[in-house]
Amino acid sequence: MADLTTPPESDLAARLDAIIRANPRLTSVLQTARALDLPDWLLVSGAVYQTVWNHLTGRDANYGLKDYDLAYYDASDLSYEAEDVVIQRGAAAFAPEVSPLVEIRNQARVHLWFEGHFGEPYSPLSCGAEALTRFVAPTFAVGVRLTPNDRLHVEAPFGLADLFALRLRPNPSRVALDFASKVAKVRERWPEAVIVEG
Repeated sequence: MADLTTPPESDLAARLDAIIRANPRLTSVLQTARALDLPDWLLVSGAVYQTVWNHLTGRDANYGLKDYDLAYYDASDLSYEAEDVVIQRGAAAFAPEVSPLVEIRNQARVHLWFEGHFGEPYSPLSCGAEALTRFVAPTFAVGVRLTPNDRLHVEAPFGLADLFALRLRPNPSRVALDFASKVAKVRERWPEAVIVEG
């Protein structure tokens, strides 16, 4: 039997599209990211879920946004030097008021530093979208990009229901050591959020 309380994914994706396009700064970031033409790129996590939560709770569109995580996937060169070339290209491309907030990372090399930084093993990824399956929570695991014909492409391996329900729960396929710290930050900024722990 279908769940009549949750709209279909296509409806949620259309709502996501409208909310993102109503935020001029986020739209500008997406347009600049598209112009960079990085392989397999997505704008992920906070820039997406915080924009939606701000809209749903009547806050300013950019409330709580500390950065824009621009992920791309290029396995042809896993050196930091190659990634840094892309980071510098991005720094020059984005508007001066936004550029310091854009964090560009090659998802093909995350496994080289993740365990040392977060204390959890991290096997190599096969594509950019796979990274979303390892995010701390389904709400964070949403990525978007503008296609050349100006459509919004959405990657959401766990769907969009949690995002629109203001629900934060652990990733069902990963035990994240830092979930509690994420919960604390979310509670502080969006007390309306529904927290599902454990």
